[in-house]
Amino acid sequence: MKRRAFLKVAAGTVAFTVPCMVSGKTTTAQVYFTDDISPEGLLRVYQKINANVKGRVAIKWHSGEPNGPNLIPVPMVKALQQSIPNSALVETNVYYNSPRQTTEGHREVLKINGWTFCEVDIMDEDGAVMLPIKGGKHFKEMSLGKNILKYDSMVVLTHLKGHTSGGFGGSIKNVAIGNADGKVGKKMQHSYPGQGQWSVSGERFMEHMVEAAKASTDHFGNRIVYINVLRNMSVDCDCTGTAAAPPKAPDVGILASTDIVAIDQAAVDLIYQLPKAESQDLRERIESRHGLRQLSYGEEIGIGSRRYELVRVK
Repeated sequence: MKRRAFLKVAAGTVAFTVPCMVSGKTTTAQVYFTDDISPEGLLRVYQKINANVKGRVAIKWHSGEPNGPNLIPVPMVKALQQSIPNSALVETNVYYNSPRQTTEGHREVLKINGWTFCEVDIMDEDGAVMLPIKGGKHFKEMSLGKNILKYDSMVVLTHLKGHTSGGFGGSIKNVAIGNADGKVGKKMQHSYPGQGQWSVSGERFMEHMVEAAKASTDHFGNRIVYINVLRNMSVDCDCTGTAAAPPKAPDVGILASTDIVAIDQAAVDLIYQLPKAESQDLRERIESRHGLRQLSYGEEIGIGSRRYELVRVK
């Protein structure tokens, strides 16, 4: 499918319209945008999407490797968490070699990186749970951190950046890999049964991630919302830590939506509209890994829409 993006500026609203069809019907999601990358800007866009965020709230963010240079700043994450009653930061242990492979090591990294201002729930600390994936062609269920069942709602707070395997890491990657437990769920997505640890790549890996994300979106329904922070966008994931390549793209802003596909589509579109010298590395990383398949397959499987209106929040 060829994709065209149109830019329209009217009455303070910036609208990027991407033609698409979902279940035979054209749909348009709203994605809110601010170029104010600060605690105040983050809270303003969050307030546009939080109507259904209720009960016990999980804030899924990325704790990062020790002293990671590109993480969302602690004051921003703290401001969001403290504005949400009955909330906790949540993470899972990792699949690759890292101190965060174990809960004990992960908690030491939390201290190093300053995530000490509230409860942090390592959701797979006490094991995993299999949640169903409706309509999946690769998976019928996915193994997630068991403690996800403790929460009524989820706020997905994502640092948008490149990614070694996924091309880019947005909201889809954050709930797909991020909610999966470190021993089973992450292995399911990265590996073919009986084959090597990292045997899945390209479009198949994107489809694995999308289906894994669907386990979380199916579970929470309309009680899951998404925020992408387009800041310090290295071609490398925050899992690379201090070895991450320096960002060449400028900081862009913060996006928020109730639609997981629309928010990642909007983030990619904003990157692609940057001058070539600033966006080239990220574009090459996305395209060389077939990262755009996250978006097309996400729409195909029904977790969201690629058609959106970008609404500027002042």
